[in-house]
Amino acid sequence: MKRDTVLVKALAIGASVAALGLGLWLGLTWFLVASTLSDSERATAQGLLGPRLALVLMMVVVAVGAVAAAVQWFYRRHVAPPARLLEQARVLIDTNAQLQLQAQGTPTVQGLATAFNDLVTQREQWRSEMAERVAEASRGIEQERSRLAALMSELTQSVVVCNLDGRVLLYNQRARLQFKALSADPALAGGAELMGLGRSIHAVLEPGLLDHALDNIRQRLARGAANPSAQFVTVTRGGQLLRVQMAAVREEAAAAATPTLGGYVLMLDNITRDYEVDSAQDQLLQDLTEGSRAALGNLQAAVEILATPELDAAQRERFLAVVREEARQMATRLNDAAARSTQQSRTRWPLEDMLGSDLVTAALRRIGTATKLRASALEVEASLWLKLDSFALLQALVHLASHLAEDFDVRAVQLRLQRAGPRAQLDLVWPSLPMSTETVMAWENEGMRAQPGSNEHSPLSVHDVVQRHGGEFWFERDRARQQQFFRFLLPLAAGGEPEAAARESQGLAATDARPEYYDFNLFGTSESTRALDEQPLQSLRFTVFDTETTGLVPQQGDEIIQIGAVRVVGGRMLRQEAFDQLVDPQRSIPAAGIPIHGITPDMVKGQPPITRVLPAFHAFAADTVLVAHNAAFDMRFLQLKEEATGLCFDQPVLDTLLLSAVVHPQQESHRLEAIAERFGITVIGRHTALGDALVTAEVLLKLLPLLAAQGIHTLGQAREAAQQTYYARLKY
Repeated sequence: MKRDTVLVKALAIGASVAALGLGLWLGLTWFLVASTLSDSERATAQGLLGPRLALVLMMVVVAVGAVAAAVQWFYRRHVAPPARLLEQARVLIDTNAQLQLQAQGTPTVQGLATAFNDLVTQREQWRSEMAERVAEASRGIEQERSRLAALMSELTQSVVVCNLDGRVLLYNQRARLQFKALSADPALAGGAELMGLGRSIHAVLEPGLLDHALDNIRQRLARGAANPSAQFVTVTRGGQLLRVQMAAVREEAAAAATPTLGGYVLMLDNITRDYEVDSAQDQLLQDLTEGSRAALGNLQAAVEILATPELDAAQRERFLAVVREEARQMATRLNDAAARSTQQSRTRWPLEDMLGSDLVTAALRRIGTATKLRASALEVEASLWLKLDSFALLQALVHLASHLAEDFDVRAVQLRLQRAGPRAQLDLVWPSLPMSTETVMAWENEGMRAQPGSNEHSPLSVHDVVQRHGGEFWFERDRARQQQFFRFLLPLAAGGEPEAAARESQGLAATDARPEYYDFNLFGTSESTRALDEQPLQSLRFTVFDTETTGLVPQQGDEIIQIGAVRVVGGRMLRQEAFDQLVDPQRSIPAAGIPIHGITPDMVKGQPPITRVLPAFHAFAADTVLVAHNAAFDMRFLQLKEEATGLCFDQPVLDTLLLSAVVHPQQESHRLEAIAERFGITVIGRHTALGDALVTAEVLLKLLPLLAAQGIHTLGQAREAAQQTYYARLKY
């Protein structure tokens, strides 16, 4: 496939024409010569040439070969180089690719390439100067834009902005995390299938509820309300309660009597846990009041009877027993209610991500202020991110430090924070001195004091704090260093530095750290009544994906072992909206393929099977056009799983391999690496599903303007043009 199909066809046609022309020329020559000969001379000539006919035919073949070689040489030197130069020039003209034209062929063609490179260099200088001027003029706008992005990113409430069709055009980090929690299977690919620019909010909220809320807002607008809004509570498909507040995004029209709606803002709160806690508290209060009412009545009656002077000793003792029993039952109920209330307060603690060095700094300050101990850091691994309730943990550290100062006259303590496998270990260290394990257990299980030296105790203990974090706590002696320490094992956070490291491993630059969570151009879009094939390519939403497999023959049992995908919306690749999931193929992975894709049997062990992964990917790709490089191969693997999963990927499919052959028919190779090199795209993570999907998405964005330059503007035109290429005939 590396040879260009046009070259092969040209050579075949050239050789055929040469053979036909030579045959006609020889036939005409023989006819003319024969017409001048007499019958005897003609017979003599035939006698001389007849035995040597094979030699004549061989010379004809040699002549045809020579002509074919001449055609090939002429094509390679005078036809192909200018055509390839033209294709490369169109890349520079129609895209923003940065590359130097490499021309072959005649000195004239090479000179044209050099001149074109000089023009491109000059153009880039002008572009750079223009960009500097535009950047200077728009610095204020960019500042406001950055402020908006920062504000939306830091909000603790989930915010989603939609157009009237329910297409998401802005959301913040909190909404992304909340939609992940609402996913049918949050463990798969980060729960990425619900939230994304251009996706429909109807995947989470019922359209009827949204339409009803919009109608209420329209009615209030018609009555002249300044800031109309609506609020409702709904249950998601996963059974969680959402409180939704809707506010209008208005479009002011000078000619209209009342402003019209351009979209709406949704503020969402997951109140499932609050509802459960409130219900438990209501039940607790009801049990306490209803259970105590009868006991109080019995006590009141018994007390009134005991006040009667006519009671004898036996009756008085009997009523006193009633009082004691009712008092005991009330005390039991009150103790049980107090225990349940304490348990609820334990389970309601929020766990938040916190940088370990920040925790140590805060702890040193609190210990020094509250206990007057000299507190310092011993060893702190600065890159650790923890998942914890910082207030409760600081309270536990101050509680233990105050006991050391008051009960054992310790003057100085140190804090040490290090990684310990999948968790972190936080040590409170002091010089060695006699201390019993019973003393430590008493400190661990007693209520933590609100302030050192205070008699007021919290209902929570150090043991409760450790349990809430799913951690461990113990007392240990280090005889070699003559030290003792309390050790906390704490959970590591999933975000923070690990997330940054993941971005770097995918080749994401530091400038991509802030997610692209908005696209205000979507305000002006709406669902068209035209067929999807008639939609402009630039207006479509794409899911660019790739698969890694155990082999190349799905019909013979090869399976998918990884799916990676990224969205392209509004001409932008949304790196933050990615799908990346390993798959357990439930069969062996051939050793020959491991050096290519780098996926070992241990990596897929314990991963979900394809019957769990495909529903999540199907939801992620819903309502988009699928794009892949050599898509027939990947689609075949998906199609073979339709019966097992009950899912059908019936949306339109575009293949960047075929589209490359459409815009660059003269190029020798349409492999992904070759196309990326032509477009000046850096290839990172090749032969990983997500890495290849990211490269393919960048290739797609470069191909779209080249297709438009050839008059291919709609999805239908692109699919039709792709089917005319040689590669469209390949079947899997």
